[in-house]
Amino acid sequence: MLKKIYNWSSSWTGTVVIVLTIIFFVAQAFVIPSGSMKNTLLIGDMLFVKKFAYGIPQLKTPGVFGLPSIPLMPDIFNNGHLIEGPRPKRGDIVVFLYPHNPEIHYVKRAVATSGDTIFLKNKILYLHPKEGNDFVKTEFKDYETIDIDGKLFVVSPYEKEHKGIHNDQNVTRDTGHKELFDMHPILIPENETFMMGDNRDHSNDSRFWGSVPYKYIIGKPWFIYFSWDDDYKIRWDRVFRTVESLEKDIDTTAEIKHEEGIY
Repeated sequence: MLKKIYNWSSSWTGTVVIVLTIIFFVAQAFVIPSGSMKNTLLIGDMLFVKKFAYGIPQLKTPGVFGLPSIPLMPDIFNNGHLIEGPRPKRGDIVVFLYPHNPEIHYVKRAVATSGDTIFLKNKILYLHPKEGNDFVKTEFKDYETIDIDGKLFVVSPYEKEHKGIHNDQNVTRDTGHKELFDMHPILIPENETFMMGDNRDHSNDSRFWGSVPYKYIIGKPWFIYFSWDDDYKIRWDRVFRTVESLEKDIDTTAEIKHEEGIY
């Protein structure tokens, strides 16, 4: 039996079936195209995306040569997934389809989930989790909080655990987009997630185009299988590392280079 399985897996048919199974159900290769997640994920990081982290996304052909991806079966449950799974959690880094152009993949951090209330003031993020004040007192006990009409809001959540989150002091109200600075309180809709880049002042994210419905969620970064910089120099210290392990190495005292634009 084992010999038959080995012989089948070694054949062209077996190889194609195994590769397609991995691509459709297990992992997908993804290259970080922009600096919106610096200093957590860098331009040139090549990673595998764990596609089963939030269920199994709808099966589609890969979009290549400028052609759109094509669904291989109807969206039976109308949620973009063949098998429904858990929704992204607060603080997760998530790979998803850009809601206004589902042919484009984005990677950002989930900062608020269904039922949460958030707002921005002078670039600072404030979060009131749907679980309420007692949850804030226990789960965010190390964070500063403010009371607004009886609701406790966490000031700058996630920054203690995820050291790659930062702002660019060179981006001011005179030079930056207004969406980076202030946002009125919003309640995150059911089955949607509010995404923001760790490179807060250089990220095109939910502050500009809204929260992400579950149907567009693809998965979460698994590990980096290769990485090189702009000069094609291999970053050996990042190869075969998980995002969680890389975050522990981030030097918060290092100078953050100023970069132009939103991406």
